[in-house]
Parts: sequence; structure tokens; C-alpha cells
Amino acid sequence: MARIFSPVRLTGMVTRGFGRGGKELGCPTANMDKDAVDIAKNLSTGVYYGFASVSQGPVYKAVTSVGWNPHYGNEEKSIEVHILHEFKEDFYGDELRFIFLGYIRDEWKFESLEALKERINLDIKEGSDRLDELSDYRTDELFS
Repeated sequence: MARIFSPVRLTGMVTRGFGRGGKELGCPTANMDKDAVDIAKNLSTGVYYGFASVSQGPVYKAVTSVGWNPHYGNEEKSIEVHILHEFKEDFYGDELRFIFLGYIRDEWKFESLEALKERINLDIKEGSDRLDELSDYRTDELFS
């Protein structure tokens, strides 16, 4: 069951990641820069839901992974935001704003890539469904 908590607001720049999200997982992500990861160091690792905006553009639903990606054995903590919108082009170097509104689950190491993909799809559905009840946050001060 997801944990709800006080909103956490985070702004950072989009940097290149490992290139696995869109290509390998079918779930493109925007990786936040190291400064944003450092600012959010007190957040528990895991999967969250919230709203995101790129370069002060429209606000979209998003699901975010915070942590070490144990399936891949990453050595650096990352924040990877999957925005529930299909963008026409990459936006590396652009500003990304994200408001954390709820927690879905801890990080897990999966038995297979297929199991990881299935869980990502469940996380996206759960996050999207929960955000339907929190649409007032689309106009949060973070996005002004």
C-alpha cells in the first residue's frame, strides 16, 4: 500500500542516464542532475508518484524512481522521472520540476527484465490512478 506524505518539491536539470529507460524498458525517463539528487538525499529510495514540468511547460503526471536501481547494480544514486506524456524530442539540459506526492514501493531486485517491466507498468498505473485524486497540485507554486 502506498504511503502518503507531505509534498516534496524538487528542481534540477535533465542529464543523460544509462539509456535503458526508453530503449530497454519501454519507459523513457528524465534523469535529474547530481545536485538535485544531493538535495533529495533524505528521501527514502523507492518509487514515487507526483507531477512534473519541463522548462516551465505543461504539468503532467509522473512516476519517479529514487535510488540505486538494484536490478542493474548502479553505483550512484539517481532520480529518474517517467513523465506520462510522449515528448517529440529529448530535453537534456532543460529544467525539470517534480513534486513528490506519494510513495508506491521500495526498490527491488527483479528475477528478470520481464518482471521489472511488468512492475514498472503496474507502478505507472497505480501512480496515475492516485494522481487523479490530487489534480489540484497541477497548479502548485512549484510550477508557477
